[in-house]
Amino acid sequence: MSDIGTVWWAGGGLLLLALVALAVRWLWKLGHAVHVERCRELFRLQHERFEGQLLKAAGATGLPRGLKWVGCRITGDAVLVRDTATGGIVALVPVQIDFTPIEGGDMEDVPAAKEPRPATAVFTFHKGAWHTAGRVVFNHTPDQTVTALPELQRLPDHG
Repeated sequence: MSDIGTVWWAGGGLLLLALVALAVRWLWKLGHAVHVERCRELFRLQHERFEGQLLKAAGATGLPRGLKWVGCRITGDAVLVRDTATGGIVALVPVQIDFTPIEGGDMEDVPAAKEPRPATAVFTFHKGAWHTAGRVVFNHTPDQTVTALPELQRLPDHG
């Protein structure tokens, strides 16, 4: 085979390799977008269940001291972010938390203890389902939470 023929074959091979790489990248991005939308839709469909899940998990932490978690209401849409430390998808959810002072506790005589508090609840997507450890960021919106925690990167809204 002549040198020109070899160059043509090599050039054609490189072009084919580049096209395959572009196709793989496009498919990966498409798969990622579908996964993010699936996570978003699963959260929308089950958000009432997540209120109870958060209430139970956060109440078990014993924080804030002297208060009992009695209510949780999701007040807006979840903001999906990627946790760059773990690579996982996290939902930051605006919530309103209701407390009641524990009888005989430090907060019993504090009038503000009974007022609803705005917060951002943190949920993680793991093995096809949403979970929470009861982590709540008080007095922050989801956007403020993204700004305050540099390991979180907002995911694009494909919907």
